[in-house]
Amino acid sequence: MVARKRKAGACGHEGSTPSPPSYSAIPVKFTKQQQASHYLYVIQHRVRGDTQSTWPPNKTLFVLNVPPYCTEECLSRLLSSCGTIKTVDLKEKPDHAESAKEAKPEFFHPKLIPGIQVAYVVFQKPSGVSATLNLKGPLLVSTENHSVRSGIHKWISEYEESVLDPEALRVEVDTFMEAYDKKIAEEETKAKEEEGVPDEEGWVKVTRRGHRPVLPQTEAASLCVLKREKSKRARKELLNFYAGQHRETTMEHLAQLCKKFKEDKQRIELMRAQYKFRPY
Repeated sequence: MVARKRKAGACGHEGSTPSPPSYSAIPVKFTKQQQASHYLYVIQHRVRGDTQSTWPPNKTLFVLNVPPYCTEECLSRLLSSCGTIKTVDLKEKPDHAESAKEAKPEFFHPKLIPGIQVAYVVFQKPSGVSATLNLKGPLLVSTENHSVRSGIHKWISEYEESVLDPEALRVEVDTFMEAYDKKIAEEETKAKEEEGVPDEEGWVKVTRRGHRPVLPQTEAASLCVLKREKSKRARKELLNFYAGQHRETTMEHLAQLCKKFKEDKQRIELMRAQYKFRPY
């Protein structure tokens, strides 16, 4: 039997890199003992035509297939050997704009369980992108210096973090209520200032606080009232015009019906006069 040579890296062997077109594949292992590799697919970030993007194209790396256990800090550590990294932003799906870093309340916005994500990695220099495209693996997520919890240890830590601290919760609620009271006070002040002041058409907004019985006697208020009366008069004239036109059309229709009724009546009388009784 003649032995056939098989090309290295084909049919899913260790050297294979099943990357999409134009992407470079970087193998990643959770620990050194893990046999199978997870692949990150990377490419330089580009946009089509007139599409606007806030990511710097020559310094941004677009990463596909980011596993759930890989955080922004972890991904930054894995790619730090290629150059200084400015920002790492994980997203559920591709986007053309950077996400604003907002400080969300800890207790009122629970963390969702992440799935496979995409990432935008911005390097300080363009050379970091080219170095990452030529990066060989496998990269290790959990090492002795940077241990990443998994399995039952991760579940235990997540349970401990889910137990609320009463004092921290009280501070969070107090901060939220202070911001809410401040917002309500500003809205009431604004409503009080606008109370009794007519708009462009002369209408006055009535709130729960009530309204002034008399409009302020100012030149602007008088002009608004005159403008409103003029607009009402114009609408009334237009309605009267259409009403007169409709009335004339109705009268013409009635006259035609009367004329046809008379003609039919004369035709019936003529038919009766010409009728002759013929028993056989």
